[in-house]
Amino acid sequence: MDIAALITWLITALGGFYMLGTWLSRGGAKAGNSRLPVPVIFGHFALAAVGLVVWIIYMITDKGALAWTAFGLLVPVALLGFAMLARWLPVHRARSAAAAPGAESEPAERYFPVPVVAGHGLFAVVTVVLVLLTALGIGGS
Repeated sequence: MDIAALITWLITALGGFYMLGTWLSRGGAKAGNSRLPVPVIFGHFALAAVGLVVWIIYMITDKGALAWTAFGLLVPVALLGFAMLARWLPVHRARSAAAAPGAESEPAERYFPVPVVAGHGLFAVVTVVLVLLTALGIGGS
């Protein structure tokens, strides 16, 4: 189960990297061009990256405290992710009502592909569940 969690975590990270790259390339870090606050974006990224490193160390050492630490890091990652989703949804819904594509006032996150957002969220939920089950000792890990 710990390997499955690692795989889903890495897949989730790939989707996150894609969206972060899209957001940055569209000027998301510039003031006023995004509904997603810069500290939330980078806090989500940093906590998820640290959690992944802790998870890898857990897999090497098999210390239960590290599994719980990784899970503890995933809780704020998930909360920040839900906050970003809540701020992204109105942007996505307003797509059809947008004036002209490429307008400067468009939020950078408007360019996130829905399948990537959905896949990132789905794999994130699966990762949290697998990490929790592993920390609880369920699944032979």
